[in-house]
Amino acid sequence: MATRRRVAREFQAPPLSRADVEALSERHHEPDWLRQARLAAWDQYESMPMPTTNDEPWRRTDYRHINWDSAGVLLAANGGTYEDIPAANRQPLLGEVQGGMLAFVDDRLVHREVDKKLADRGVIFTDLRTAAAKYPELAQKHLMTHAVTPETGKFAALNAALWTHGVFLYVPRGQSVTLPAHSIFYTTRPGATLGHILVVLEDGAQIDYLHENLSPTLDSDSSFVGVTELIIGDGANLRFVNLQDWGHHVYEFSHQRARVGRDGQLDWITGQMGGRLVKAFMEIDLDGQGSWGRMSAVYFPDGKQFMDLDTQQNHNAPHTTSDLLFKGVLKDQSRSVWQGMIKALPGAQKTDGFQANRTMIMSSEARADSIPGLEIKADDVRCTHASATGQIDDELVFYLMTRGLPREEAEKLVVDGFFVPVLDRIPFENVRDRLMAYVERKLLGQA
Repeated sequence: MATRRRVAREFQAPPLSRADVEALSERHHEPDWLRQARLAAWDQYESMPMPTTNDEPWRRTDYRHINWDSAGVLLAANGGTYEDIPAANRQPLLGEVQGGMLAFVDDRLVHREVDKKLADRGVIFTDLRTAAAKYPELAQKHLMTHAVTPETGKFAALNAALWTHGVFLYVPRGQSVTLPAHSIFYTTRPGATLGHILVVLEDGAQIDYLHENLSPTLDSDSSFVGVTELIIGDGANLRFVNLQDWGHHVYEFSHQRARVGRDGQLDWITGQMGGRLVKAFMEIDLDGQGSWGRMSAVYFPDGKQFMDLDTQQNHNAPHTTSDLLFKGVLKDQSRSVWQGMIKALPGAQKTDGFQANRTMIMSSEARADSIPGLEIKADDVRCTHASATGQIDDELVFYLMTRGLPREEAEKLVVDGFFVPVLDRIPFENVRDRLMAYVERKLLGQA
C-alpha cells in the first residue's frame, strides 16, 4: 500500500527585492547616504539565512504558517487619515498635555504637532525621513550604527533596507523636557509595514515618550518588521512606554535595543496584547558606570496568539543596575515564551542584575515557557533570577464566588491582583488604566 509522505514547509522569505529598496528610496527622493545605507543593509540581508527553529533564539518560534503572499507585500498609503485611529489612542497618556504627536496610518505620516516649548529647547520630534533630509549629521550618526545594526539579525537587516516610516526624537544636551512625546503606528489594510523608532538623548537630557502599535483585526495576514533604538547619554533619563495592540492577523518581528551611558537611566514599560505571532528581541546595554535600567511588561495572549519575548540585560561597565519584571496571563489555546538573559562582562564589578517572569494560565490548552539565564564573567556581582508558571488559583476563585461574585468577576479580581506588582512600577496612572482596560477586554473575550 502506498504511503503519503509529509512534506515539511520551509521558512520562506517575504517576496521583496533589491529593486524594492531602490524604488522606495527614489520615490521619496532620499539623500544619497541613506540610499547607500539601505542598499548595504540589503546586501547584508541577502547574505543571511532566514531564522529557523534550528537556531537557538528561534527554537520555539515557528512562523512557517505566515502567508507571505499577503504579509510580504509593501503596504502603500491609501487615503487613511488621523481620524481613522481610535479616539482613545489619540489622547495623552503620560500627562494631561503632551508636547508632541506623530501619527502614521499605513506607511504615511498623517498628523504632526509639536509644542513650541519643545522646539525652543532644540528638541527635534519628526518623522525619520524628514530627519534624514533636514538633520543628516544626527540621523547618519545614530541610525542603525550602534544600537540595532543590520548585522543584528535577518529582520533587523530587512528593516534597515526597507523601513517605510519612522520616528526621530532628539533631545539636546542638558535639556529636561517635562512635556511628553507620543507617536502611533496604525495600519488599516493587510500587507507589510516596516516601522523604525530612533530616540537620542544627549548627556543630561530628560523626556517621557509613549509609542503605540495598533490595528483592527483583518482577514488576511500582515507583517510588521520593526526596530526601536534608544540611545541615552551620560546622566540622561528616558521613561519609554511601548503599547502594542495589533489585530490578530499581524505577525511582528522586532528588534528593540537601548544603550545607556554613565549614570544614565532608562525606565522601559511595555504592554503586549495583540498580534497573531510576536517575536520581539528587547535588550538593554548598560555601557557606562552607574547606569540603571528597568524593564516592566504586561502581556496577555488569547485565542491562538503566540508571543515570544526575548530579553537581555547587558552589564558592560561596573556599578550598573538592571531590574526586569515581566508578568503574563494566557487564555484559550495561546502560547507564550519568555527567554531572559543577564550578562556581566569582565570588569563589570558591582553589577546588580535581577529578572523575574511570572505567568498565570487560565486554560488547560494554553502553554507558557519561561527560560531565565545568567552569563557572568565578573567575580563581584549580585545577579539573580526568578520564574514561576501556574494555573489560576481555583480555590481563590471559588472563595470569591461563595461571597456572591459571578465567576467572570471573580477571575477578573484574581487577574487584577496578579498584575499589581508590575503595575505598581508604572509611574503613569493613565497607562495603568489603559493596560487594565486591555486586560478586562481579554477576559471578556472582546479582543
